[in-house]
Amino acid sequence: MRATTLLRLLFAIYHVFVTGFTLDADGIVADVRPHWQVPRCSLCGCKCRRVHDRRVRKWRHLDCLGWKVHLRYEMRRVKCRQCRRTTTEKVPWAVHDSQFTRAFEERCAYFAKHANLTFVGRTLRTTWRSVARIVQSVVQQRLGTLDARLEGLRHIGIDELSYRKHHEYITTVVDHERGTVVWTGKGKSAETLGAFFKALGPKRAAKLESVTIDMSGAYIKAVKEHVPQACMIFDRFHVQRLVQDALDETRRDEVRSAEDRDQRSRLKGTRVPTQKSPWNLTDADQMTLDELRHANEPLYTAYLLKESFVDILNGRQVNVGRARLVKWIADARESGLRHFARVANTIETHLDGIVEYIRTRFTNARTEGLNGKIRTLTRRAFGFHDAFALMALIHLCCGGVQVTPAFSRPDGHP
Repeated sequence: MRATTLLRLLFAIYHVFVTGFTLDADGIVADVRPHWQVPRCSLCGCKCRRVHDRRVRKWRHLDCLGWKVHLRYEMRRVKCRQCRRTTTEKVPWAVHDSQFTRAFEERCAYFAKHANLTFVGRTLRTTWRSVARIVQSVVQQRLGTLDARLEGLRHIGIDELSYRKHHEYITTVVDHERGTVVWTGKGKSAETLGAFFKALGPKRAAKLESVTIDMSGAYIKAVKEHVPQACMIFDRFHVQRLVQDALDETRRDEVRSAEDRDQRSRLKGTRVPTQKSPWNLTDADQMTLDELRHANEPLYTAYLLKESFVDILNGRQVNVGRARLVKWIADARESGLRHFARVANTIETHLDGIVEYIRTRFTNARTEGLNGKIRTLTRRAFGFHDAFALMALIHLCCGGVQVTPAFSRPDGHP
């Protein structure tokens, strides 16, 4: 076997001729050239016979036997008639305007899905900034155009995520059917979400059937403005959390207004039993609730309002659910509990979106689950200074991008 052929197999590069190699302080430098003779445009792939100039370039490749490996080639700049511009020629081992080979970028992106950028940079003997650029490059290559990702959307979930102190947010849009993040944007305003709908276009926006969101005023405004035909559904977790928080605030008010220590002691230990679901109550919890009925009527009334609201959301009949919600709003206002009166006003304002949950049973659970994964990414990286670096990592880990730990041969064999 020829030495150049052996090197080509060791370096796992294909459709490439290895013409020689040298050893220097950086490791192994292999001289390579494409298998075609006529240069091709790196942008459109067309053959270009007009060569502008030549310049030697190096690309970082996968390490071999503990040595750093660089590929060296006298790159030609060509004048493309199709693109009508001067650019570098296409090479089979790297993408346009990259300092790394495809194999190196593939392995780097795979490691970045499972470890922080600093660890990946030290493992592959490069910088974490280079790893961040590689992630953005791989995501751009694998996800394809934005139009392809936004095609066929029918049910989407929208939520915001804080990635840095001082209220730095990004907005994520999730396709409920595919279970992947299809779009991210910096900020959480109506203009941020409006940019998504503009990218979606009027034709694709008209095909949206449902949008699950929390009760953010900015998101509500953007959805009503751009996709008025879509069914807007408020996430059950956020709606039910309003009632549970009102119950907790009522308990605190009752503890603060207790006249003596005996009344405070009766309210001690009531938070967990009042927040639990009925089927999770222990005998001790049930005994606490029975004592609460006689010890503090306002707090027990708040507990009953919470349980009745949960029961309404568990129902399946839309008209019955709407009628029960209207009655619940009236009961909350007549209870004399100021926190529940405030929540009743909020629920009345968003009544249609809550009723749509009863009808469709759609929630933002998938979106919240992906946000939990994203929070793990931010904690693993100890935060991000740049929102765009985080968004690239989100698409890599949550956008359906498939990468492998080792670069494979074109015929599919490892």
